[in-house]
Amino acid sequence: MPHLDAAHRFARWLSRSPGEADDIVQEAFLRAFRGFDALRGSDAKGWLLAIVRNCHASAFRQEQRRAQVPLPDSDDVQLECATSDAAADPQSVSIERDDQRCLERLIAGLSEEHREVLLLREMEEMSYREIAAVTQLPIGTVMSRLARARVALKLQWLQESAGEPHAVR
Repeated sequence: MPHLDAAHRFARWLSRSPGEADDIVQEAFLRAFRGFDALRGSDAKGWLLAIVRNCHASAFRQEQRRAQVPLPDSDDVQLECATSDAAADPQSVSIERDDQRCLERLIAGLSEEHREVLLLREMEEMSYREIAAVTQLPIGTVMSRLARARVALKLQWLQESAGEPHAVR
């Protein structure tokens, strides 16, 4: 249970839909409960996130077999940054939210393999070894995908900000 938020954040980024993320997390916790005896070691977070990743992959394959295009959720809202200070002026709060939304959109635009390692490293603060265990990849592959993800994110950010007027800032 202490890793429920991390599992939900990871599922939300993988699925891009709050409803689907809820289903993935629920299935992951059911699988984790059934397989709790198989947990070896003390890395419960990595073990749970690996299950979340596998549940997402299973749901994705199942969705592709059905060949349906899901309708967008009516409650599919952008993640809001909850770190804004109540005493901050409205302009800086607005700029911070715009930057947060832009970053979320750019991360969502990354390929799944890049988004996955980037989120595990930057959002969940996992080590390369832990990411390798979750994704079942060699550490070198994790490192190269992370480097490529960061470069792709930086390029997207620069392209996006190149056309943005900076008069307000």
